Amino acid sequence: MIRLCAALMTLLTLATPAQAETLDLARLETILASGKLGKVTSVIVEQGGIIKYEKYFGKGGPEVRNDIRSAAKSITALAIGQAIGDGTIDSVDDRPWALLMPQANGPKGEITLRDLLTMSSALDCNDWTPKSPGNEEKMYPKRVWRDFALQIPVAKDYVRDTKGFGRFSYCTAGAFLLGQYLQERSGIRFDHFVEQRLFAPLGIGAVKWKRSPSGEVQSGGQLEIRARDLVPLGRLVLNGGIYEGTRLVPAAWIDEMLIPHVRATGIDDYGYLWWLRAFRSAERSVTGWYMSGNGGNKVVILPELDAVIVMTATN
Repeated sequence: MIRLCAALMTLLTLATPAQAETLDLARLETILASGKLGKVTSVIVEQGGIIKYEKYFGKGGPEVRNDIRSAAKSITALAIGQAIGDGTIDSVDDRPWALLMPQANGPKGEITLRDLLTMSSALDCNDWTPKSPGNEEKMYPKRVWRDFALQIPVAKDYVRDTKGFGRFSYCTAGAFLLGQYLQERSGIRFDHFVEQRLFAPLGIGAVKWKRSPSGEVQSGGQLEIRARDLVPLGRLVLNGGIYEGTRLVPAAWIDEMLIPHVRATGIDDYGYLWWLRAFRSAERSVTGWYMSGNGGNKVVILPELDAVIVMTATN
């Protein structure tokens, strides 16, 4: 999907729309239809607030709600920013265990919202390692996910660096706890908070949330949403928290969210539940922040090109 984003980036930098139509789109659609880039279901390119390209493949469609998997974590980061902006949450230095599990002490009691937002907490939790005590697949069969997440042990070798961050360790359970904390502080169920404060102002219609067997809302991913509804989310972030003239998220939060706080992979940095990398096409390289979900789901914002690229897939 990163290759696909690079190809789309090329279209945005061509001199004229005619060049894009005659030189690249036909070839791109042939490749997508062939399945060489995986089971792509939708591709949308928006630039300067205008949809430049929209195409659906396979089982995709304009009204199809796609499971964007962990790309929804980035929406949770926006909700946390809204709650901090209105005073519902004090700051990223809040310690969620103090509210959700007051008896916790030691390293677990020191975990902050910032640690969870940057996937650098003391929890022994790594979704990329099946044997990890906090691996998300061990959480889903549980009736109460909150209990599972709060009881994940701490990593014995955990240390913070000189900037105060621990090692990057991808942890969906931590993102789920962010939603639980927001819910407790606001008194509003997480999905209702997001739908009222974020989705409704953006014109986003009906979505489907993943829930635990006990009914807890998953704030760590698995949201089903139309590809078209991901475009305004990307535009909101690209415009510094403003959408169609209305501020929805504080500018200071967008700035802080899009700082490369920790190194996630050999080619990716990580902000607050948003990824950062350089997208390369031919001799051109453009840096972009992006939402990312397993299976090939991506929402990429490219400030240099004033563009939003949405891709959904079911790989």
